[in-house]
Amino acid sequence: MQNTLPTFNDPLTGVYINGQWLAGGECLSVVNPTTEMLLASVGSGDAGTVDQAVRAAGEAFPAWAARSGAERAACLRRIAEGVRARRERLIQLQSCNNGKPLAEAGLDVDDVIATFEYYAGLAEALDAAQDRPVELPSEDFAARLRREPCGVVGLIVPWNFPMVTTAWKLAPALAAGCSVVLKPSEVTPLPELELASIIHDSGLPTGVFNLVCGTGLAVGAPLASHPRVAKVSFTGSNAVGVQVMQRAAETVKGVSLELGGKSSLLVLADADLELAVELACGGAFFNAGQMCSATSRVLVAEPLVADFLARVKARAEAIRVGDPFVEGVEMGALVNLAQYQRVCRHIERGLEAGARLVCGGERPEGLEQGYFLQPTVFADVPRDCNLWNEEIFGPVLCVRSFASEAEAIELANDSEFGLVASVVSTDAATAERVANALQAGMVWINSPQVIFPQTSWGGYKQSSIGRELGPWGLSAFQEIKHVVRAV
Repeated sequence: MQNTLPTFNDPLTGVYINGQWLAGGECLSVVNPTTEMLLASVGSGDAGTVDQAVRAAGEAFPAWAARSGAERAACLRRIAEGVRARRERLIQLQSCNNGKPLAEAGLDVDDVIATFEYYAGLAEALDAAQDRPVELPSEDFAARLRREPCGVVGLIVPWNFPMVTTAWKLAPALAAGCSVVLKPSEVTPLPELELASIIHDSGLPTGVFNLVCGTGLAVGAPLASHPRVAKVSFTGSNAVGVQVMQRAAETVKGVSLELGGKSSLLVLADADLELAVELACGGAFFNAGQMCSATSRVLVAEPLVADFLARVKARAEAIRVGDPFVEGVEMGALVNLAQYQRVCRHIERGLEAGARLVCGGERPEGLEQGYFLQPTVFADVPRDCNLWNEEIFGPVLCVRSFASEAEAIELANDSEFGLVASVVSTDAATAERVANALQAGMVWINSPQVIFPQTSWGGYKQSSIGRELGPWGLSAFQEIKHVVRAV
């Protein structure tokens, strides 16, 4: 299938408030990263639009919060069914807008479906769990526990996984009984606009879900600081996360932040090298490395490092880079020119710092158009080098050796981040021991980066505040109330 999805002739509205699509203001230019051509123009909002959306959400909140968990679950299941019905369309929009191969886009859409279905189940369970008795040390009092929605929430999502990060926030927020204002990334709004259309058709009560496209300054900042927003959930860079937290502090509202990572994959001395190479390349080059969970630091036991480098070089060079609509393409383009230039600067700085380029680092031959970059592998990376310490958000893999298990753990934990890690070992006890010692919110053992809605997402240190997914994702949008009475 060729990349033939047409551009949109007329500007699209990027504002959905109180069940209505409204004319936006200044248009955002949405570019296809594969062709560098304009894909669409999307009208955006501003502080006034945000205020309108928040007020609509506030008016809808009491009735939505009063609905039973079973009623909210029915709405979530209709959204899941709507996504399933438009699966092929959503895959195309993901690939055109983000640049990821069709197979990866398909995984994204399936993740969205699974997330809404999972939180529908948790919403149904809320009714039986409400007003649970609390054991007290005195027979003179009785107490019960209530979990209640925190109110209007602002959701700010990134461009690397459109709809996926939205679903991880939106599904639990709706399940909890919150009303929502969503700010999609201005880089990849098209899949989110299609999702908004699905939500509109699902019969969700008017005003419960609202969407405002726009830049971080025009829309994200006023959403984070709005006095009627009870909580902000943000996924993105640490620099912007700090700004969101500062804005939220103005009205002392709750925040959940899912931020950066600089994660390690540990190849222990008894590892299956073929498996290690596949996991390393998958962890570094999936979505062109544009993942906060990218395992871009690979630590290899000294006896294996030469063989590993030879194998990973061959595998990286065999990865087919190109048009995401072409069958067999494994890696697409970086999302836009700014990101492409940012990754190229990182590579240049790494070379200047003395890192040894094993392969890649340039535009692939035959791809003069589009924001394409070869899968890139570095070895002998200095420990104080930008490549080793900074989140690159591109297809760059760095390799260092270690002499002992203790050194491997120390190197892996020596980071301001702590999102994920991976361990490759044929010894189950060793792998489990190392996994327990790693400072990360998720550790995979001999596994690709599979993420289930049932397990939490978030990390240690500067990688996050709070957790998404699982029951913890639902709790993030709930307040705790105890009612105590004298008897």
